[in-house]
Amino acid sequence: MDQKKVKNLVEEALQENETLFLIDLNISENNKIQITVDGDKGVPLSECIRISRSVESNLDREETDFSLEVTTPDIAYPLKEKRQYIKNINRILKVKTETEELEGTLAAADQDKIVLKWKAREPKPIGKGKVTVEKTATLAYIDIKEAKVKIVF
Repeated sequence: MDQKKVKNLVEEALQENETLFLIDLNISENNKIQITVDGDKGVPLSECIRISRSVESNLDREETDFSLEVTTPDIAYPLKEKRQYIKNINRILKVKTETEELEGTLAAADQDKIVLKWKAREPKPIGKGKVTVEKTATLAYIDIKEAKVKIVF
């Protein structure tokens, strides 16, 4: 199966709804095509079906047998695209960098970086006890090794 051809078909299908974007495309050795899409406002099941039908109708099963699966990223799936960060502003993220792990509310995201905010307890500058302070970290996308949305119940 030609990955470039499949990717072009997916991109064509995504052009019909500009709020959707491709996260991942995998084609296994036995021609199992797995397409993962996300959207700025979520992805309804009807859109997954539409994308699947659009791609499937342009591939020939007589030429190469295949299976096709169009899904959205599950909650355990790390964020990959900048649009996913923007979509998740004001949600809690767990972010791993080369040197540390941070957990905080995603306060801002743009094309270059994200801003996390969280509260921490630190010793008082004078005297005994602790005080709650608000911390902020600005991280460039290239420094982020993995980021996941944390679900709070």
